[in-house]
Amino acid sequence: MNDLQNPLGNTIKTSIEVSIRLLFFFLLVAWCLMILYPFLTPIFWGVIFAVVFSPLYLSLSKLLGGRTRLSASIIVIISLSLILIPSYYLIKSLASSIIEIKDELTSGSIRIPIPDERIKTWPLVGDQIYKIWELGSKNLEELFSAYRNQLAAAGKFTVNVVLGIGKDILLFGVAIIISGILLTVKGTNEMTRKFYGKLVGDRGDNFADVSTRTIQNVTKGILGVAVIQSILLGIIFIVADVPYSGVWAILCLLLSVIQIGPLPIIIPVIIYLFANSTPLAATVWTILLILASLSDNLLKPYLLGKGAPVPMLVIFLGSIGGFILSGFIGLFTGAIILSLGYKLFLAWINE
Repeated sequence: MNDLQNPLGNTIKTSIEVSIRLLFFFLLVAWCLMILYPFLTPIFWGVIFAVVFSPLYLSLSKLLGGRTRLSASIIVIISLSLILIPSYYLIKSLASSIIEIKDELTSGSIRIPIPDERIKTWPLVGDQIYKIWELGSKNLEELFSAYRNQLAAAGKFTVNVVLGIGKDILLFGVAIIISGILLTVKGTNEMTRKFYGKLVGDRGDNFADVSTRTIQNVTKGILGVAVIQSILLGIIFIVADVPYSGVWAILCLLLSVIQIGPLPIIIPVIIYLFANSTPLAATVWTILLILASLSDNLLKPYLLGKGAPVPMLVIFLGSIGGFILSGFIGLFTGAIILSLGYKLFLAWINE
């Protein structure tokens, strides 16, 4: 009877209780996220690699008679070898190139050619570029003195990029190990579908399928192709004894990820080879470089899988935005997250 006579009081009491429960729930979630924060990047990539490796893992498990742990171990070992070994040599070459540039700058052995007068005709920046270039060709020490702060900032940025790349490669290694563990955990796929079911109701299975396909397509067909292509080009640069080969390989990777392609790097390298090698050797290296640069045309149809690809603009914006937000590793995470959001948005609109 009292409850019926005081409905307002009961409503207030219920609201306070619900608010307290929600407060403790959000505090618990926030606390868990703070604890997991140092591990979020490798866990995130571990989930991505697990999704990508899942078809191979299932096929290999059947081939090995249901030995799931052995299948996951084989995938992890091969993946670590394919990523860490080439990355080690590329990072080593990149570090050697930076040290070589520093030594040449310190000793003053670098000679800058006199700039062409036509540079002055370039719109907006022509005069400024010509003045800086001319100063460097006449007196390199004076150029360093005039732009000491800018050069120091550029050098610091370059060192941080190299260290960041090394750290991100180690994170990839840890993520591959985490993916091997996730592959052997039973019920992961079912848990993902239940999670989407809680978010979008009856369309949970559809959203889970779209997410899986998008992650696999973008990771294998776009990011994977970019990594393979840059490794091939890096090996050719190193074997052909191209100066600063590690720098050019990393730039090829960046351009491939943002869907521009490595051609802006390959053309100057080819010119250098013809200027400093025998015609036969330069021709052979040029053919190999062109074949490596065209390898994406063969790899993408095989690795991209079925379904409509994500537009190039989405990959470009995701990579650039991810790089600005999270550095080198953001090139990959940004492309995947924005592509996933784009595909889920389309699935929601079409539904």
